[in-house]
Amino acid sequence: MDPSDNREGSPSASQSFNFSSPTMQNQIHELAKTLPPPRKQNTACDACRARKVKCNQLPGQDKHCLSKNYPCTHFIQQATTEKKRNAAAAKRPRTLSASSSSGPSSSSRLNSFNSGSAEHMAPGTPHSYQPAGSQLPIHGGPFPRANSITQETPTRDLLAYIFSPPEPLSQSAQVNGSRLPAAYSEWGALAHRLAEENFRIEFALDLVEVFFQIVHSRLPLLNPAQTRTRLHYSLQSTNGGASPNNPQGGTGQLGRSSNSPPHGGPQQKPLHPALVATVIAWGAKFSEHPLFIADRHHNKGQSALAKVLINRARDLAEDMKVHRIPSADHVVIALLIEPLQSQSLEHNAGFHGFWLGSAIRLLLDLQINHKSVMSNIQDPEARGTMIFAWWMACLADAYRSVYYRRKPMLDDDDYDIDFYTVGPCPPDIIESHAPQPSPREQLEARLESSSISGYYRAAHALARIARQMSRQLWRPATESDGVPLDVLAGFMAMLTDWSKDHLQHVGVPSNFEAEWDFVSAVTACASDATYHIMWIILYNALEDFGIREVNDVTRTGTSETLLPQHAQIEETKRKVASEALHGALRIAGLAGVLASNGYLRLDCAVMHVSCIQAGMLLARMGRPEVANCVTGLEQYAYAYEECAEAAAEIKRIYNQTLSGELDMAPSSTTNSRATPTEAVSSPMASTAMNVDQPMYGVSF
Repeated sequence: MDPSDNREGSPSASQSFNFSSPTMQNQIHELAKTLPPPRKQNTACDACRARKVKCNQLPGQDKHCLSKNYPCTHFIQQATTEKKRNAAAAKRPRTLSASSSSGPSSSSRLNSFNSGSAEHMAPGTPHSYQPAGSQLPIHGGPFPRANSITQETPTRDLLAYIFSPPEPLSQSAQVNGSRLPAAYSEWGALAHRLAEENFRIEFALDLVEVFFQIVHSRLPLLNPAQTRTRLHYSLQSTNGGASPNNPQGGTGQLGRSSNSPPHGGPQQKPLHPALVATVIAWGAKFSEHPLFIADRHHNKGQSALAKVLINRARDLAEDMKVHRIPSADHVVIALLIEPLQSQSLEHNAGFHGFWLGSAIRLLLDLQINHKSVMSNIQDPEARGTMIFAWWMACLADAYRSVYYRRKPMLDDDDYDIDFYTVGPCPPDIIESHAPQPSPREQLEARLESSSISGYYRAAHALARIARQMSRQLWRPATESDGVPLDVLAGFMAMLTDWSKDHLQHVGVPSNFEAEWDFVSAVTACASDATYHIMWIILYNALEDFGIREVNDVTRTGTSETLLPQHAQIEETKRKVASEALHGALRIAGLAGVLASNGYLRLDCAVMHVSCIQAGMLLARMGRPEVANCVTGLEQYAYAYEECAEAAAEIKRIYNQTLSGELDMAPSSTTNSRATPTEAVSSPMASTAMNVDQPMYGVSF
């Protein structure tokens, strides 16, 4: 018997509900009486609608219109339906097609890694946004549209879209170029040169080089040599092999290098278009190309072009379903887009964790969290990329949850892979006189040769504490009742133990006799600040929610001094406040050291949360050391505009505290408010760091 013909034949129906029984039918009938009436559907034909009569057919009779010899047409209803459909489509500009509803199987995903290809999509598979009826060809003009970009789009056409003017041009204006300078005027005096293909290519290569000089050292998710080779190959294969020439703009090393494969060499797979757009957008954040200098001068210190490039990279990733289709390329793109965006929760296009969450879901779909899958990836480059991607996503998820009061996506039992597995590594990789290894190779060698207190192991241990803090502190019960004393004591013990085991190894040392490079300085300061911000977060939670035992007796009108553990509670509050103040001063000192070397201008939003939280606490306490946090955030504003708003807010709170308009928190340490003439007493304020000068641009 077909189960669809008789629902009683299914086990769930026979065991749970008998819909054919009179009792059940009566209950359903009574329930139906309580439901709201269905919405009336206007199904009258055009003639009956005009005569305002019902277009019904009674048994044994013709419909009213047919009985009067009127045609039974529905042109008005069809026009109304089409109008509603068009209005809904206008509100939904990026309708996702249903052409790819499921991802590949585990075996096909594993084969994609072992084949050395990061993208497993087969040719012809739809992976770009193509609205119905769109017939715009990619070569229909110098500026293609985003919805025409696919995996097969030539790189030069991709650059034409990325660097197209901010306002759309008519086809005639694109052909004759009469309006091009005016269309680019919003981006400064030199932006009109982006209409030249040779300039676009050279400009893009310069931005890619800026990415590898600055961003890659902090987010080593790409192979620099392989990325350069594939990019050169795709540009030469679509540009006739000619070398770009740019007499006025940037003359970056990439544009003049001979790293491209020679004529007749092995064919290279083009880079993912969304990856190219994302790397270029990153370079635009930190570039000092004359075009960006003119752009910032025209837009009051901010780059309008950089903002557009970020939006287009994100839009292109959405159109190509990067967040939906599991692949190694899509994981890397999502992880690179997340810190690229605005870091303010108040901004609609800001840091909401969407791309980080997408990367984690893609990694879980690829089963990277399983040791068995990871060990079967034969290609060392693909395996190294996925391991780095996993741990970056894992750490970012934990820290984001505790910073922004969110529930983490991952937990300790969601993965069983070893902390770090890259395979055998030569012991002399650092000591040899061979060419300098890449940042990833240096870190891999450091991790392989380090003890349990290595950088990533320490970061993972602190991330586990952060996850536990998020799950205990940011829940409705804690918000309404307060933080339980035993939970608070447990977190304090965890942080203290972490400090004893790891901080001396991964934090900033007490002296700076050795010369530090940019990566070492920022990494150590970020590790140091990440630990100290945990105490500030714990202090803020106590200020907002209180201690549960104290809240319970306060609601009953009893004095908290009668609590048996009153002395323990007071000591705990004093300890948290003291550690939070010490942590804020420490972060302010670190921010001052990095800012004095110009490093925060080049940071990929690693320490900005620490600067904001430490600055807010110091401002509420009236501490003059807050100036270091303000200076650091103002330096951050070069690449992250929203940091200037945070700096202005911190200054406003500090001035209100000094004027007496805003009192410091009641449970803060005594005598912590400083006078305007008090000397800066930060433990790092008078310490100089001997560092090399950063290379954050290219020669022009």
